[in-house]
Amino acid sequence: MPTKTLLIPTADGQADAFAAFPDRGGRHPGVLMYSDAFGVRPALQEMARELAGHGYYVLVPNFYYRHGPAPVIELPEHIGEETRPAVIGQLMPLLEAHITTERVLRDADAYLTFLTTQPEVSAGPVAVTGYCIGTLLALRTAAAHPGQVAAVAGFHPGFVVTDAPDSPHRLVPELTAEVHLGLAEGDLSPEVISELYQALDAGGVGHTCEIYPETLHGFTMSDTDAFSAAGLKRHWNRLLALLDRTPATG
Repeated sequence: MPTKTLLIPTADGQADAFAAFPDRGGRHPGVLMYSDAFGVRPALQEMARELAGHGYYVLVPNFYYRHGPAPVIELPEHIGEETRPAVIGQLMPLLEAHITTERVLRDADAYLTFLTTQPEVSAGPVAVTGYCIGTLLALRTAAAHPGQVAAVAGFHPGFVVTDAPDSPHRLVPELTAEVHLGLAEGDLSPEVISELYQALDAGGVGHTCEIYPETLHGFTMSDTDAFSAAGLKRHWNRLLALLDRTPATG
């Protein structure tokens, strides 16, 4: 599986990124993949390779690039419950600095411009997927680029329903992409889930939203205690089905 480490020109510098794509040559539908809070690392790179094996060019940017190249902090090989609080404590100031609406939208412009101009990427709309906090980035990207993003998916999402005026769930009317959200059990309260469902229904966009049984927050990530092989498999089934039924990306 061909892979590349790339530098994406942005308004604020250069974002390092990982890309994986099929080895059979030609051009392939593009997918922008946003990581969880732990950032670009072997577990994410393996997921990008897996998706690329199904015929996609997958770009995984380091959204912490203003702080430095990935990994921006020293990560343990396995992020267990005993080390997670300290890791999150180190990352939280970086998250708060980088995941502002202004910066997310500015970076999304750069990421999509870069992705759609790669010689291995076919013409037409792309898909965006995200994990945990990456779901917020994916939804903001899709809402800001309705003509470019045909499908958007998020798994064990964080901060998609807030009191902020620009909360991601309030952006649904701006979407034209089909949406899939895969929640872990306990990710969101019943009240928040109800508000999310109402927003998706009222937005008039094609969508599926479900709670994956017997999963914890972070269930797709093989380097954490939350990992669920069954949850990851369900995630691949749902994501690939979404991409397959979206004409521009399937």
